[in-house]
Amino acid sequence: MAAAALHAPPQALGWRGGLAYGSLAAPLAFVSLPLYVNLPYHYATVLGLPLPALGAVMLGVRALDAFIDPALGRLADRLLRRGTGPAWRAMAVGSALLALAFAALWQPPWREAARATAWLAATLLACTLAYSTVGILHQSWGTRWGGGPALRARVAGWREGGTLAGVLLAAVLPAWLGWPATSLALAVLLALGLAGLYRLQAPVLTPVPAAAAEPTGGPSAWRQPAFRRLLAVFMLNGIANAVPATLLPFFIADRLEAPAWQAPLLLAYFGAAVIGLPAWVRAAGRWGVAPTWRAGMLASVLAFAATPWLAAGDGAAFALVCLCSGLALGADLALPGALLTGVIHRGGAGGRDEGAYLGWWTCATKLNLALAAGLALPLLAAAGYRSGTSDAAGLQALAWAYGGLPCLLKLAAAAALWRAERRHPDWKDRE
Repeated sequence: MAAAALHAPPQALGWRGGLAYGSLAAPLAFVSLPLYVNLPYHYATVLGLPLPALGAVMLGVRALDAFIDPALGRLADRLLRRGTGPAWRAMAVGSALLALAFAALWQPPWREAARATAWLAATLLACTLAYSTVGILHQSWGTRWGGGPALRARVAGWREGGTLAGVLLAAVLPAWLGWPATSLALAVLLALGLAGLYRLQAPVLTPVPAAAAEPTGGPSAWRQPAFRRLLAVFMLNGIANAVPATLLPFFIADRLEAPAWQAPLLLAYFGAAVIGLPAWVRAAGRWGVAPTWRAGMLASVLAFAATPWLAAGDGAAFALVCLCSGLALGADLALPGALLTGVIHRGGAGGRDEGAYLGWWTCATKLNLALAAGLALPLLAAAGYRSGTSDAAGLQALAWAYGGLPCLLKLAAAAALWRAERRHPDWKDRE
């Protein structure tokens, strides 16, 4: 393949191409849910690690991983400029490392706190680095197609549809089969996803002028005001999503006193997102990407607002909250990526350094999760909450951290997006 080449955007992304592209998103999401939801609870309850130590490990590893992502983005650009074959092979190597590290993560050879903490840090870092490499390459691949708002939303929709399929599996398999079988399932899904993506190794290519083919490097992303504003909105909204993701098992087990409900509630949440995702993609084509995303944020706040007042025995009410907030989740999944693709291509970066943009984008995602775990868990411990506690003050602190703080952050993100739309009217463009 020519070194200076771009993928020609598919004018109509059919279901076969969409499925081939989105198939690798399923195992990536299959990894992400356990890492961000199950892992802190597993090490706190099964291995007895204290919350401050867990928070420190999560913050340190995820922050380090986040700051490596821009370099991984530049690596993705170099690989994709050489063609999709080298990029696919790099994803295959990263997927093998990811499967091995994920399996090791849940089977520490020591139960003593210090050694278990060191094992957690080492295997989590290997897992997240492999995850980031594969994920950035996969998203860069689809981002290079560009296209209008509706096509960008469809590409993101197929990717996030695969994400939701992986999340649904990850929500139930650990409880049903245990972590060894779940790790094996991940390896199978990665192999199937790579096989699907292999079908797209030889897309139609369009020559790019030699001068335009030169990489502009990571800093080019920060020279784009639109990217800076979009990233600020994405981080506010991302922290709003990451806090409840980190605290969900604690909330269900200790506040609702319904630990057996976790898998069904996750199924309800992500199942509703599967149903709602196509509607959000269609709405973006009709009303514009940014206004639709903002509507999704507000819908999420309305769905989640009653959560701090739920208590033991309110599992059915919380299931309704999960269904309604899950329907709103589709906007957060498909639409930020569609906006980012537009920002990249309008900024003149299309075909040269999508990976650099996506490296910073993934870095922001990791920082959201790092801050959520690294700050929320120690702050809850300082407020008197302990895993398994029945202390009223600690449980109330948990309820407000889980349900109240995300609503405030979502409202701040919606306001920031509204202000950014006024500076960038093209964010409201329709097909």
